[in-house]
Amino acid sequence: MAGDTATLTRSGMSAGENPGQRRNPRYDILFEPVKIGPVTAPNRFYQVPHASGMTNALPRVRASFRETKAEGGWGVVCTGACSIHPTSDDSPLPFARLWDKADIQSHALMTEAVHRHGSLAGIELWHGGASTFNRTSRLAPLSPSGTPWMATHVGFMSNLRPKVMDRADILDLLRWQAEGARKARSAGFDIVYVYAGMGYLPYEFLLPEYNHRTDEYGGSVANRVRLVQQMIEVTKEAVGDSCGVALRISLEELRAKASPHAQSEAHEVIERLKDLPDLFDVKMDSSPTDCSASRFSEEGSHEKVIDFVKKVTTKPVVGVGRFTSPDTMVSQLKRGVLDLIGGARPSIADPFLPKKIDEGREDEIRECIGCNICISSWHDSVPVRCTQNPTIGEEWRRGWHPERMQPKKSDDKILVVGGGPAGLECALSLARRGYAVTLADKGRAFGGRLNFETRLPGLSAWRRVLDYRLGRLQTMNKVDLFLESDLSADDILEFGCQHVVTATGSRWTNEIYTSMEVPVGRIDGPNVFTPSDLAEGRLPAGPTVVFDFDNYYMGGVVAEHLAELGNQVSYVTPAGHASAWTIMTNELPRVHQALSRRGITVTTLNRITAFDGEAATLAQLFTGAETKFACRNLVIVGLRRPEDALYHALMERDLAGAGIKSVTRVGDALAPGAIVHAVHAGHRYARELDEPVSEEPYKLDAPVVLS
Repeated sequence: MAGDTATLTRSGMSAGENPGQRRNPRYDILFEPVKIGPVTAPNRFYQVPHASGMTNALPRVRASFRETKAEGGWGVVCTGACSIHPTSDDSPLPFARLWDKADIQSHALMTEAVHRHGSLAGIELWHGGASTFNRTSRLAPLSPSGTPWMATHVGFMSNLRPKVMDRADILDLLRWQAEGARKARSAGFDIVYVYAGMGYLPYEFLLPEYNHRTDEYGGSVANRVRLVQQMIEVTKEAVGDSCGVALRISLEELRAKASPHAQSEAHEVIERLKDLPDLFDVKMDSSPTDCSASRFSEEGSHEKVIDFVKKVTTKPVVGVGRFTSPDTMVSQLKRGVLDLIGGARPSIADPFLPKKIDEGREDEIRECIGCNICISSWHDSVPVRCTQNPTIGEEWRRGWHPERMQPKKSDDKILVVGGGPAGLECALSLARRGYAVTLADKGRAFGGRLNFETRLPGLSAWRRVLDYRLGRLQTMNKVDLFLESDLSADDILEFGCQHVVTATGSRWTNEIYTSMEVPVGRIDGPNVFTPSDLAEGRLPAGPTVVFDFDNYYMGGVVAEHLAELGNQVSYVTPAGHASAWTIMTNELPRVHQALSRRGITVTTLNRITAFDGEAATLAQLFTGAETKFACRNLVIVGLRRPEDALYHALMERDLAGAGIKSVTRVGDALAPGAIVHAVHAGHRYARELDEPVSEEPYKLDAPVVLS
C-alpha cells in the first residue's frame, strides 16, 4: 500500500469527552445570564424558532430533537411556527399546532425535555394569514386587504384568495393569540412569541403592499403597527408574570421604506414598540435573505439591517447570522448589535456548540456549511436533515446522539476505501466507537468530490465537511490514513481486515435527457465534457453550453466557473428554472442573479438532442420544436453512475478464505446523491456494525391522543 500514515498523537479519547480544557476567558461574555421579562436565560446562546419538519404527529421526535440542543448548552430552545387556529393551516407543509388539550400535552413533552437541562423553552405562536391556503381546514385565508401572496414555488401556490378581515376577524385573531398564549403557559413554555415576520399575518398589517386599509389599522405606520401592539398586549395579559413575551419581526422591507418621523419605517416601528415586548427577535423578510446560503452570504450578514434595534430599545435583542465563530459572537455582543446569539442552522449542525466553547473545545465544533439542506427538509415535509450532522432528526427515531456512540462490539478491523464524504464520516464514526480503522484513498488528498466542488464559486464553506472529519481523525487512536493507494481486490484480500467499506464515489456521465423525462442515450465527442472531466483538469475553451438536468447546484456553479475562466457560457435546462431544485434550499433567486451577473444566458424548458462540435440542437420539452445553438463545447450535468467496480470485483472473490466477513458500499458508490446522503450513509454503517439487525429501520412516532 503506497503512502504514509498520518502522525497520531492523542489516544484513548472519544469524541464529546472533555479532556480537561478550560473555557477561553474572552468567551466568558457568552455565558452571562440574560433577563427576559420575568424569566432568565442561563447564557446568551438562543436557539431561535426554526422549522424542523416535526409536527404534532411526531411529538417524541420533536422533543428529543430540541432536548439535544438544551443538553448541548443552548440557554433558550424554541419551537418552530405553531398555529393558533385552523385558519392558519399550512398543510401539506409541516407545521405545529396549539389548538386543543392534546396539542398542549404534545408540546409538554418538549418543554419537560428542555427543562431537564436547565434551559428555557420558547414557542412561536403563528398565524400565516394570506401566505397559508388552509388546504385541509378549507377555511378562507385571512389578510388585511384581501391581497394574496403570489408565490412562484408550486408548493406554495393556490387558487384560493384571502378574505378581507373585518373588525370581528381582528377581535378573533387577538382572542386566538391570547388563548394560544394561555395554552403555551399550560404546556410549560417560558417564552411566548408574537410573530410579525416573513409574510405572515401580523407582518401583512405592517407592510403597505399588503395593507390598503382606511380604518385605524391602515395608512400611517402608527396605524399599521396597531395590530402587532395589541397582540403583544393580549399575550402579556394572558401569561402574566410567568412567561417572557417575545416579538419576532422582519425588518428588511421596512428598513428600505422612508419615514417622515424616523430614519426608516423600521426605526419608527421599533420606536413605537420599544417598551412592549420583553425581547426583540429580529430577522429578514424572505427565506433567500433570512436564511441565505453560504454561497451568497457571509457569517453575520443580517447586521446591516438589524444593527439599529439595540440603539432604540433597552429590551434584549436576539438575531441570527449563521454564527459559528465564537469570536464573531463576542464581537456582536461587545459592539452592541445583539444581546443574545441566535442560532438555527448552526444549532442543527452542532447542538453542542455552546458546550464545546464552554469547555475550550472550539476545534471540535461541527460548523454549519450553509448548504440549506435543512431548509429543504421542510419543503419536503420530513424531519430535518443536515450535511454536517447525520444524527439530527434521528435522536429518538434511531437513538443517535451527536456526541455519544455505542462502544464497539468486536475487535474486528475495518478498511474504508475512499476518503470522500461517506468514507470520512464512516471512518470517523467507527473510530469513535473504538474500532481499528484504516482509511485509504487513491488520490493525493482526502476529500473526494469535495476537493473539486469546494473550489467552485461560492462553495468554499463546504470544505468544513472535510476539515472537521479529517481534523478529528488525525487526533484519534487506532486510525491509519493512507493516500495514493489505488487498491485492487487482491490488495484488499491480503490486507488482513474483517470488514471492507467501499466509498468509492460516482462519476458524471454524458447521458442525455429524453422527452420521457429520463436519461437515455448519450452524446460523445472530443468537445463533450462532464463535471468529472472538469474535476480532472480537462477544461473547455471558447463558447460553451452547460446542459443541466441534475437540477441542484452543480449546473449553475459549473456555468459560473467556466464564465469565470473567460468562456462565453450559455445554460440550458429542461426544468422551468436554472438549478431548479434550489428552490427547496431558498437559493433559486440568488442563483439566477449570479448567472445574470456573469453574463450567462439561461434557456429553460429545452433539452439538448445533438451536438456536432459547432452547434447544439435544442428541442422544446413539450412541443419538440427544434432550434440550433452555436457553441464549440458542451458540458452535460445530468446523471451520475456509481464507481463500484472494486465492490463487484471483491464480491466475486473468496472473501471467507481471506477472513473478510462483509463488503459494503456506502454513499455515492451505492446510490449517488447530495453530500448529505453520503454522510448519513457512512454514519449509519458505523452505527449499525455488529449491532442487532432490526426489521424496522427506525421507531415510528405517533400523535398524543387524550382518552
